[in-house]
Formats: sequence, C-alpha cells, structure tokens
Amino acid sequence: MATIIRDIEIGAGAELVWSAVRDVGNVHKRLFPGFVTDVTMEPGIRHVRFATGWVIHELIVSIDDELRRIAYASVQGRAQHHNSSMQVIPIFADRCRILWTTDVLPDSVASSISDILNLAIPLMVRTLE
Repeated sequence: MATIIRDIEIGAGAELVWSAVRDVGNVHKRLFPGFVTDVTMEPGIRHVRFATGWVIHELIVSIDDELRRIAYASVQGRAQHHNSSMQVIPIFADRCRILWTTDVLPDSVASSISDILNLAIPLMVRTLE
C-alpha cells in the first residue's frame, strides 16, 4: 500500500481552517473552488464532482472536533483501496498545519493521486488564507 503525506502550513488560525475542513458538503466552496465544482451529500456519503467532470464517491468515516480531524474513504473508484484523513494542527493563533494522509492500493494509483493533491493544495492554501 502506498501512503501519500502532505504537511501543509496555512496562514490562518486552526479554528477558521477546521471550520472549512469539517464542512464536508462544501469543499467546492470553502477549500477547492473551481477545482471541485459541486458536492452532493446523502447520509454518510459525499459525491464530489471535479472540473474535469470526474466524480468520486466518498464515505465520511469520521469528523472529530476534538482532534480537528476528518477521515473519508473513496468507494466505487478505480483504486482497490483509498482512504484519507485531514487533521488541522495549531501552530500559532494565526497559523496552523493540515496533515493530509492518503493510503491507496494498488501502488500504481498513488502517482495520479499525488498529482491531484499537488494541484489542489496551492488552491486550498490561497482559499483559506
């Protein structure tokens, strides 16, 4: 299994960033506008539509306000297994980190997912800051 980890520093406070990260039904507005074009929700599942037209379906596994951590797993995708978590970690009153961890099988899918993260992260940082 391949593991992809991104440790992202954000020039905004942890509470503000956590508010956006935990809002799982609005990532197209609060984290990745333009990159993610729409999100629809049904109990426990979010359907994420990307600007490319690609749609992924994610099981929302956990939203933990105490740890400021969400966990989700892609279902019905091209990966045999794909789970991710995002945790918001305070640094200072006006700075925090997002630790974004993704595990994926088969390993050959990791490169594509890494490329997607590399495109999405700068947009997320600009949006949150």
